[in-house]
Amino acid sequence: MNPREYSLIAVVGVSNDASKYGHRIFRDMLKAGYPVEGVNPKGGLVLGRQVHKSLSEMEKKPELVITVVPPEITEKIVEECNRLGIKAVWMQPGSESDAALAKAKEYGIKATSACFMVAKGVW
Repeated sequence: MNPREYSLIAVVGVSNDASKYGHRIFRDMLKAGYPVEGVNPKGGLVLGRQVHKSLSEMEKKPELVITVVPPEITEKIVEECNRLGIKAVWMQPGSESDAALAKAKEYGIKATSACFMVAKGVW
């Protein structure tokens, strides 16, 4: 595991509900020292951190976006990444779809469909 592999990671689907994966991933990435910011259309605070309402709203563009949202939302996130020039998306299990993966490929975005937390040894 190398938390410095990326200068900034955005987790889309961060939640205040501690039972949800969007909360657990955000919490555990913070604990592991990853440079991570949360995104949720509701905004607000999660774990004392300001959550952005969209990727477009972030001051600094993330190098990597991790999706923890339903597949149809992931498809919209891939489109937003394309508009913003973000070249890497990691789709957590359950957030991927054939359409999202096809869009990422079409846009030249590196898409990974696996659990980031397991792959990076956080969990």
